[in-house]
Amino acid sequence: YTINNLKNNKSTTLSNHQLIVEYTSNPTWLVLQSLPYLIEYDHECAEQTFARFYANSLAAKIINSNPKIKSVLELWKQNGKSISKLSENEELKSILLSETPWILDSESEEVKKKNLSMLLDFDKLNGASEIAFEKLRSKQKSSGGFAWFDGGKENEYITRHIVSGLNHLDKLCKNEDLSKQIDIIISKAIPYLDNNFLENKKNNLKYNTLSTNATSDLHYLYTRSSVYHYNLTDQLKTNIPKYLAEIKTNFMQFTLYEKALASLILNRFNDKKTAKIIIEGLKQTAVNNDDSGMYWLENTAGNNWYQAPIETQAMLIEAFTEVESDIKSVNAMKVWLLKNKLSKNWPTTKSTTEAIYALLLQGSDWVNASGSTNVIIGNENLSFQKNIENNIESDSGYKKISWKDKDIKPEMATIQIQNKSETPVFGGIYWQYFENLDKINSNEKTEISVSKEMYFKNNKNEKLQKITTNNQLKIGDFVTVKLYISAKSDIDFIHLKDMRASCFEPVNVISEYQWKDNLGYYMNTKDVATHFFFDQVKKGNYTIEYDLKINNIGDFSNGISTIQSMYAPEFSSHTKGIRIKII
Repeated sequence: YTINNLKNNKSTTLSNHQLIVEYTSNPTWLVLQSLPYLIEYDHECAEQTFARFYANSLAAKIINSNPKIKSVLELWKQNGKSISKLSENEELKSILLSETPWILDSESEEVKKKNLSMLLDFDKLNGASEIAFEKLRSKQKSSGGFAWFDGGKENEYITRHIVSGLNHLDKLCKNEDLSKQIDIIISKAIPYLDNNFLENKKNNLKYNTLSTNATSDLHYLYTRSSVYHYNLTDQLKTNIPKYLAEIKTNFMQFTLYEKALASLILNRFNDKKTAKIIIEGLKQTAVNNDDSGMYWLENTAGNNWYQAPIETQAMLIEAFTEVESDIKSVNAMKVWLLKNKLSKNWPTTKSTTEAIYALLLQGSDWVNASGSTNVIIGNENLSFQKNIENNIESDSGYKKISWKDKDIKPEMATIQIQNKSETPVFGGIYWQYFENLDKINSNEKTEISVSKEMYFKNNKNEKLQKITTNNQLKIGDFVTVKLYISAKSDIDFIHLKDMRASCFEPVNVISEYQWKDNLGYYMNTKDVATHFFFDQVKKGNYTIEYDLKINNIGDFSNGISTIQSMYAPEFSSHTKGIRIKII
């Protein structure tokens, strides 16, 4: 493995940078490391509230059923240093997590282990799970559907994702009390999904054809078939066979994700022969190798919720397991899933919940995996095993080493990993560095982009003037931020984050759903940035604006604005950084 940029950086001119190598020989620890990401994610939409409930419930299950894991966490809890007051403060901790993640990375290993053990404390997890469940339950509308963010309309996909995810959680945990909680939400959501499916398809049913949005139809049938014990209405019993016939006729034209859905649907509705034909066809088009496992070249990211590589691979794993019980292929597909856990987390909360389900429920049991691994960086053998043998911590299989600034040499760009165990070993190698926000250049030539202009006025009635380096800004002035969004195509589930300098205070501090310039969005005001969440941004150009008030003097970096597809993070753009001077 070679880090090209580091290899070429012979005169390490960058300051505040570090090289990090981490690995685990027990894939279950990879899941545990991912759960805090879900538990402490910064936003409160329905999908992420579900992810928090999912993570708390699953962590409690894993820890309670695995004595080795519980022993290691207890050891870390006893030996770790005290958690700082800064980390205990929920608001400040949120800022650390979302705005300055390297502060947490630079903590000692002992403190990080203590934080993980406290976060995954069994008793606290049960309480946190109850809180998350009540929040999720409160977000369910009287119709049974969920909006993405409070104040928005019901979103069929988000509702389907939560229903299928809760069903996955029920299968993983097998807990009677948890099943009762899950039933409260699913039983209310099913009629909403059934009615919407039939209402949206009235015209299509006349012609016995799938709608133009075949993926949504397939995802509904997949979700509905996973909770088949909730009785189908007579109307559904009459019409579903028509859709199954269309699936059987047209599956060759489906995308990779759609084929995975189709095979599961047909298998669950007792057309096992066609389901197996689809799986055999998928096998023939797959790529197999020792390093990357089993995967498909066409599994690439797009700008829609159903064009997400991690979720697609997880769905394929579920299909191969359920339709054919093909353990060999499933294990190879899990290798690809592990290798695509970039640095520390899968790219989104949604992909993380789907990946965790695929890893824990399907294929061989890797929970008690063990073995030795050699990692050589440059000419140095890190000899991880030598440091943790005969120690209870060896049960975790996890190790991390970092180098900072002048300790990083060009030859360290070449890294060799030798796995001597029977199970996959997961590792990450990454290079981090800081740059001043006002030195960042804009990135606008993408599928969706954002640009930013700032205007000021001495009082609310004056005409707006564009802010330049020559403006005389002072305390009490009002500033209007204008954000210009450009979308080259329709894109779902967009997050726009607009950072602001510490000299500014937002005029409107209430988070709420708004509708402006033909865009509906949830506006969420945080301590260091304002966030906007859009269920969908259609092709076109849009302008959003909001007001700030100057409350401090000095020379400030105003940060950047970033726009990104929440569930396809590859589609993103950001503005350049600017400085603001207040006299």
